Amino acid sequence: MQLLAVGLNHTTAPVSLREKVAFSPEQISQAVVGARSWFARNGSTQASETAVLSTCNRTELYAVADVDNPIDMTAHFLADFHKLPYADLRHHLYTLPQDNAVRHAFRVASGLDSMVLGEPQILGQMKEAVRQADEAGGLGTYLHQLFQRTFAVAKEVRSTTEIGAHSVSMAAAAVRLSQRIFDKIADQKVLFIGAGEMIELCATHFAAQNPKNITIANRTLERGETLANRFGGKAIRLAELPNCLHEFDIIISCTASSLPIIGLGLVERAIKTRKHRPIFMVDLAVPRDIESEVAQLDDVFLYTVDDLASVVQSGLENRHAAVAQAEAIIETRVQSFMHWVDGRHVVPVIQDLHETSEQVRQHELERARKMLARGDDIEAVLEALSKGITAKFLHGPQQALHQAQGEERAHLVRLLPQLFRTKR
Repeated sequence: MQLLAVGLNHTTAPVSLREKVAFSPEQISQAVVGARSWFARNGSTQASETAVLSTCNRTELYAVADVDNPIDMTAHFLADFHKLPYADLRHHLYTLPQDNAVRHAFRVASGLDSMVLGEPQILGQMKEAVRQADEAGGLGTYLHQLFQRTFAVAKEVRSTTEIGAHSVSMAAAAVRLSQRIFDKIADQKVLFIGAGEMIELCATHFAAQNPKNITIANRTLERGETLANRFGGKAIRLAELPNCLHEFDIIISCTASSLPIIGLGLVERAIKTRKHRPIFMVDLAVPRDIESEVAQLDDVFLYTVDDLASVVQSGLENRHAAVAQAEAIIETRVQSFMHWVDGRHVVPVIQDLHETSEQVRQHELERARKMLARGDDIEAVLEALSKGITAKFLHGPQQALHQAQGEERAHLVRLLPQLFRTKR
């Protein structure tokens, strides 16, 4: 069984490709089951394990399989699932086997592989991915152990280093960018589309700037109202956007929609109604909520998650020491996990030894019972029982010594005393 991680992220693929490879929440379970079936159809003789992590900045598939070339097979699965040409996808993927996959999982959960170094959201997203994989039957001994250790490592890194200190979040970056367009956010009307964790974070940062008003647009009005009430705002349904989009100066969108929510025509009409007053828009969703063509419009300043990269990298030099400390912790924990994995390889051998020993014990015990039943002396029975068990246990090693030659025999001569702890 080989452990692996295959995926792409903000450093290997643009948002235009990431949105095509992203899995919606509804697709995660389907992908977990589909990947296991994919391995089974391609020669896996044992039940494979799979988990899928899909966020705005990455899509990754973690797996344990016993097929030939499992990494390439996993890459083919991602292309097949999303109906993409394999050649277009392959050079954007990173393919990580064994300890490299373990190291990657630890780094991702600890925030070392994030666009926002040390950001905490990824840990929650990873835990949710593991929960979904478990519910879909994707977790087995290896992945269960991997992710439990992953979460422990992330906790250790975040509690013993300052990896999250001074980090500039995506939400804070959005505020900074908007201040390049508008001198005072306090004079602007802000619209948030969606009601998830990222929107909540963005709303918190913008609310600190005391905008003129805050509106939450969400598919479910009740959930939107709950969030809006926290910031003294109001909530509207997504269906109301065509009639009121022109009212807002700043628009932040992050939903799980598989299709764009705001199209080119809608924004063109809004700009016309606004008499070409500028609109600042941030699309944090993958797949994107706002059609990319909107960026070509005059008076519209549209930013995607990739556009925010340069902003969130500020202050990176302040965290170099924390990164080095975190990497050292991770490296130690990787070695510990791989030691556990190596130990799993001998489990079948140990099980066979136990089964063989039990068969010997049962056989000799039955023989002793028969001797006692016919009235043999109990001391003679115990003597025969102990000799019978000893003889059977020594038969294999003795036969191996007699049949071995040269270096093999010399190796057994050195090894057997260690196994039986005999004195020379």
